[in-house]
Amino acid sequence: MEPILVDAHQDIAWNYINNYRDFTRSAWYKRRRETDPVFLRRYGHCMIGLPEVMLGRIAVICASIFVSPVGATLYPDEKITYSTPDEAYRRGIEQLDYYHKLADENEQIDLVLTQADLDAVLKTWDTGTDLPDHHIGLIVLMEGADPIIDPAQLEEWYARGLRVIGPAWTATRYSGGTHAPGPLTDLGRELLDIMADLNMVLDLAHMTPEACQEALDRYDGPLIASHANPLHFRRNRPDRNLSDDTIRRIAERDGVIGIMPYNLFLVDGWRLGDRKDAATMDTVIAAIDHVCQMIGSAQHVGIGSDFDGGFGEESAPVGFSTVDDLLSLGPALRERGYALDDVSAILSDNFLRVLRAGLPDK
Repeated sequence: MEPILVDAHQDIAWNYINNYRDFTRSAWYKRRRETDPVFLRRYGHCMIGLPEVMLGRIAVICASIFVSPVGATLYPDEKITYSTPDEAYRRGIEQLDYYHKLADENEQIDLVLTQADLDAVLKTWDTGTDLPDHHIGLIVLMEGADPIIDPAQLEEWYARGLRVIGPAWTATRYSGGTHAPGPLTDLGRELLDIMADLNMVLDLAHMTPEACQEALDRYDGPLIASHANPLHFRRNRPDRNLSDDTIRRIAERDGVIGIMPYNLFLVDGWRLGDRKDAATMDTVIAAIDHVCQMIGSAQHVGIGSDFDGGFGEESAPVGFSTVDDLLSLGPALRERGYALDDVSAILSDNFLRVLRAGLPDK
């Protein structure tokens, strides 16, 4: 059986609204059009498009809703920003509407709201199916929970299709985050309680170590770190990469960690603009292997690329040009001694297990 992949983090809607990158068009088509040197210095060469997703056999994607707080944006030309909860809500709904539009207008893109939806998408990848038969399932993930005006509003978001929530990016009203130390807030604790009632998936990526540890203590629902690498390889980023203790605790809760093929979180001292070849496929495999060694199995690690998430091809390791190159992880893992079952677990099965646990039956 040919492998399939799950990519636990892609900023599809953000790229469409902020950078006019149409997900349905090839990454190479967009590269030919994106020639402004200032734009390319900021965002890099495009890596994601539906054709590459199909060729890379990425059957399921956690598609993000992401809004930057004013004053904490990565780039001066960002359009999707907010100063108030109402602004964050409107910007978030705009992205959720884009995902519904993608599914409505493209018969090969499905929003996954239930386990039955997930099974229907996976069936299109069964042995004997051809490329035109395949469907891509989008599971909507919120990165930074400020678009949720208050925890009681979560039921509205859930009814409209939100299934995974990361309370933090930088600091939000719910949690401390990257570059913004702090714990879960009272609102954050209330949000987790309502998420548990709905059996939603909690995403620990971007939460501070303090907030992450508290969430692991109090949240009993399914959880992941959608795109987060081991701190072992980038020791000066404890607010973004995961300590060995946190990796073990996530595994104890049957969670999954999505490794990012992104030099900034793989190579100590690397900065945006540094050489691409500072990292290679071996660097990515080493990060995957570190998680496996910490836990003693391959059951708690997967892939969360974050490709086009504010960086491009120049900042990904050698061997990763567009998203279909993720498929090359399979042969690379096999060459390093991973059994077929473990390769399948890393590429798709681990995330499918946890995401399924956070979906209603039908």
